[in-house]
Amino acid sequence: MVLVSTLPSCSQAQPSHNTQISTQMDSVSYALGVLFASNMKSEGMTEINSDALANGFAAVMSDNATMDQAEADGIVRTAMTAMKEKAAEAAKAEGEEFLTENAKKDGITVTASGLQYHHDVEGTGKSPDSNDKVTVHYQGTLLDGTEFDSSYKRGEPISFPLNGVIPGWTEGLQLMKIGGKTTFYIPQDLAYGAHPNPGGPIPPYAALIFVVELLEVETID
Repeated sequence: MVLVSTLPSCSQAQPSHNTQISTQMDSVSYALGVLFASNMKSEGMTEINSDALANGFAAVMSDNATMDQAEADGIVRTAMTAMKEKAAEAAKAEGEEFLTENAKKDGITVTASGLQYHHDVEGTGKSPDSNDKVTVHYQGTLLDGTEFDSSYKRGEPISFPLNGVIPGWTEGLQLMKIGGKTTFYIPQDLAYGAHPNPGGPIPPYAALIFVVELLEVETID
């Protein structure tokens, strides 16, 4: 079956065998396999027993399943919850370990909230307060260096009310002056915590690194 042959088994990226695609339904079947496997991978389900998956698929198609839909749904939900909890604990531990070691480095300042920063370039202008509007250039990365956002790559800075962003930014940018450039190391509870954008590049409970240039400060009456 095309659908099953495209799914990973025990984290293997390649299908166990090749299937000829000769009809439109073959293509549809293959596409369904790609979509289903992609969805599972995005949910963190990379260790799949493709033989059991094939058996379940075939049993349903032949009206011979030994498990009803409600039971199947419960099993999958329980497994997904456990996987997400495990991933969350791992992300928290990774962030805490990184920040603990990072705090020991020369030039790193740690605030009472746990925010860490280093002034790469000292500014000479005004510092914003939480009610101001600021214009910045920035780059955001995960702890492994993966870039998830960059105004530099978009070719233009962004402007926003300082009280309308994540707490790490609201606090951190008030420590800067216009013309300055600062690297912030933001704990998960001062970033997006459990609720990053669904389907986005930032996983839940991720500590983040931002390099920020403060370009302008506008007082909002």
